Amino acid sequence: MTLSIRKITAALVAATAVFTLSACTSGDDTTSSGSGVTLKLGDQVKGLQVLAEASGAFDGAPYGVEWAQFQGAAPLFEAVKGGSVDTGYAADVPTLQAISGGVPIKSVAGLRSDGTGTVIIAQGDSSVKSVADLKGKTVTVSSARGSIAEYLLVRALEDAGLKYSDVTVQYLLPTDAQAAFVSGNIDVWATFGIFGNVGLSRGGKLLVDGTDGRTSGIGILSATDAALADPAKREALHDLIGRLGTAVRWAQENPDDWAAAIAQANNIPVETAQILVDQGVRSTTPLTPDVIASVQQVADTMHAVGSLNPNVDVAATTVGDLYPA
Repeated sequence: MTLSIRKITAALVAATAVFTLSACTSGDDTTSSGSGVTLKLGDQVKGLQVLAEASGAFDGAPYGVEWAQFQGAAPLFEAVKGGSVDTGYAADVPTLQAISGGVPIKSVAGLRSDGTGTVIIAQGDSSVKSVADLKGKTVTVSSARGSIAEYLLVRALEDAGLKYSDVTVQYLLPTDAQAAFVSGNIDVWATFGIFGNVGLSRGGKLLVDGTDGRTSGIGILSATDAALADPAKREALHDLIGRLGTAVRWAQENPDDWAAAIAQANNIPVETAQILVDQGVRSTTPLTPDVIASVQQVADTMHAVGSLNPNVDVAATTVGDLYPA
């Protein structure tokens, strides 16, 4: 039976609370092996970890796996920079931002989604009815300069014939922005994932999402230069990418089981978990020239509005030979 709006809202808010508690969790879930090699995998709100465990794709891996969980990309890449993890998974824009900021990583694989999880929403009673109405308005972006939500804002404004300078942008972490939106203190919000779903369930209206080419739809698995320089870890990364592809295929073939796993792991209703499944990763992809060109367009766009300085040469910061043939 379909949940009521009130119950869905409560479940979504509970989910964000659960996810926020993951922000500082590190190294609490580990699988071991006799090889002596352990990969420390940086993840966001258990997205990849639950997928790996539910699919069984990582079972029997000839290396250890240690998960580190973070609320968002910014704290994840701080951990990467500090040497606490070997990998990071994030959208293309925050990964580019990390590379631009000197985090010692290379992109090693891509994960595709359809863009529905990145949104710009407004209050239900707002005078803003479309992106074209944003001229002269303030838009709150989660979570920081160089996020996927900011990229959507840039592209949506361009499509509406506006410039980035036509709006005033303020940055807030997703949980803070969510509270402000729900209380009516934010009129327009660019955000992603479960946070956008909360806003919509609390009376927000969708102005635009990341479909139709407004975002690349590419998430990036990156690895640290140190891990890539270690022959044993490099071999493990090659195997890991193949297993991740197996896990994603399992999720596509078993969406109900995938939703049930998310619900159980985060103590949320299956109906709520299904929203995350519908917005989630569809496939893995090697970083082919076409994918690199798409991500380079993202980098060039963000550089042009001053949100990516210096710009990133995507091809030069990509390692393409780890993706299984």
